[in-house]
Amino acid sequence: MTPNPTIFSILLAGSLAVFAWGCWKRLSLISLGRPEDRLDNIGIRIGEMLRFAFGQKRVLAKPFGLNHFVIFWSFIILLVANTEFLLHGVFPAISLSKLPDEIYFPLLLILDIVSLMALLAVIIAAGRRIISPPYPEARTPEAFFILTLIGTLMLAYFGINAAKISRLAESMLPLAHMYMPVSSRFAVMVPAASGAAVYAVSWWAHAVALLAFMCYLPNSKHMHILTAIPNCFFRRLEKPNTVPREDFKVGNSFGVATVDRYSWKDLLDSFSCTECGRCQNVCPAGITGKPLNPRAVVHDIKVNLLENGRRLKMNQQPEIPLIGEKGEGSISVEAIWACTTCGACMEACPVFIEQMPKIIQLRRHLVETEAEFPEELLNLFENMEGRSNPWGIAPSERTKWCSQLEVKPFEKNTTEYLLYVGCAGSFDSRSKHVSVAVSQLLDKAGVSWGILGKDEKCCGDSVRRLGNEYVFDKMAQENVALFRERGVKKVITQCPHCFSTLKNDYRQYGLELEVIHHSELLRNLVQDGRLKLDKTTAEMGTTVFHDSCYLGRHNDVYDAPREVIEMATGTAPAEMGRNRGNAFCCGAGGGRMWMEEHTGERINLTRVKEALEEKPDTICVACPYCLTMFEDGLKDVNAGSVRVRDVAEVMAEAILR
Repeated sequence: MTPNPTIFSILLAGSLAVFAWGCWKRLSLISLGRPEDRLDNIGIRIGEMLRFAFGQKRVLAKPFGLNHFVIFWSFIILLVANTEFLLHGVFPAISLSKLPDEIYFPLLLILDIVSLMALLAVIIAAGRRIISPPYPEARTPEAFFILTLIGTLMLAYFGINAAKISRLAESMLPLAHMYMPVSSRFAVMVPAASGAAVYAVSWWAHAVALLAFMCYLPNSKHMHILTAIPNCFFRRLEKPNTVPREDFKVGNSFGVATVDRYSWKDLLDSFSCTECGRCQNVCPAGITGKPLNPRAVVHDIKVNLLENGRRLKMNQQPEIPLIGEKGEGSISVEAIWACTTCGACMEACPVFIEQMPKIIQLRRHLVETEAEFPEELLNLFENMEGRSNPWGIAPSERTKWCSQLEVKPFEKNTTEYLLYVGCAGSFDSRSKHVSVAVSQLLDKAGVSWGILGKDEKCCGDSVRRLGNEYVFDKMAQENVALFRERGVKKVITQCPHCFSTLKNDYRQYGLELEVIHHSELLRNLVQDGRLKLDKTTAEMGTTVFHDSCYLGRHNDVYDAPREVIEMATGTAPAEMGRNRGNAFCCGAGGGRMWMEEHTGERINLTRVKEALEEKPDTICVACPYCLTMFEDGLKDVNAGSVRVRDVAEVMAEAILR
């Protein structure tokens, strides 16, 4: 059947209608989401979109990302050929051949080579899905169908050109071989007498594949082709290390129980997921056998939106619950509580999907509306609300750690730094040693510092990440009022969770603080000559460093603790296999410090075993939660000869002992 403009026009019009309807049916659902401002700093957003969507920066962070980069850019470049194909099918007079030769022939060469690269990339992608998929569920009929369509488009393109070349005059063949080298290889298999038939078959194969792709695209996971680029544009420009405040007014609902309670950007996220599996491959909960899969969470949000969208538009109750055990489209309660809020999923996502904040908002609904949460959190919530610390210890006990030291209270307009000791540094018997080391080093350097003593309150990190926003809001407002009253401007923390909360979350309450982690300050004091390192310590032996999620991934502080260790020992610490932005969580974040792990292997044991592979004498940390999790893990694996030390203790060993 030869190409017929009338038949093709009818097919194209129908395909465009299906495409437009599919896009509208899905994208209109995004309007169900709550308002959120993502239109600030337009210039920066355009730059970020070019860097991460078109430049594929995060995609290329993994070796196989190069293959996706080739497919993506082949798709972009071949838009020229495919657009010409569609127009030519309706209006035969339209053709690239009418361009000036200086443009037309180089363009033919580019399209020929790019088509070959796309075909090879598709074959490699299919082979990977068969032999070594990114995750077990990646072998889907849909994935192979899309790859088949793309491969068909490339082969049909070569078939069309080969048929044309087979009918060229002898004098034109050298030109064809020069500018269509790949198609020329196919042309030798096409007898001149069969050229017309091969052309017709290839043309219609290309037409059917292209129109099928057009119809299928908005109704499949490959809709991310349309949404991933704007999703990069609308990404959160700052680190997604906090969650929005709630307005506690009568009649308001709290957290997310139905999918329309998410913001429009959250819903756009669900359509932008490429299902590459990178998030689930780095999730500590999923890796250790918990029922949490960040990819599945985003997928379930999308399915729930698609299934319930029509009813939600009519203000009717959804049929499929967002939270529950109803299968696809519902997120299990156990999965919601398994998250450590480590941020590894967000760091790995090529299109900046924000999985962690979505899970915290589900927790908010469970805690604040349903009062449904793990039983062991009841004491934590009561202790936080009543005595502003996880253990429920009397506030008067906050200064016992410094009973043998001359520690001064923070004085307004006199003291430079507030040492925010934190609950662990004040009450945990092991972390008290870190508090002492930090205070002695500050004194040695002549730093002007003080504490709030019994007036210090918990920053509220755990309750916020656990979804108890009401208690967090109360604690935050009290702390903000106290800091303003005392004139606090600069804060030193030894806990990354305190560091991140005071620095990032409290900005939502109008408090801008200069917050510095003790590893950063100690590094700076040595570099400035205020702390004299006349010798290094050999006491630590061989060291390995573990990155705290809330110091590293959430706040990009990677170098300071390593530099402190190297300054104090004379040798840079060894690195675990997963480090810096790819570091594996200790298992205590997101309030998991106060919860037991009942499913799979304990996260801290997985990380301890990874540390022991480096055969260290000392595991160095920069977080009291990590300190506890590593010491507990070492006991469980009977590795008592290996020590765990905070970076401040390492520095104190070199300077003070």
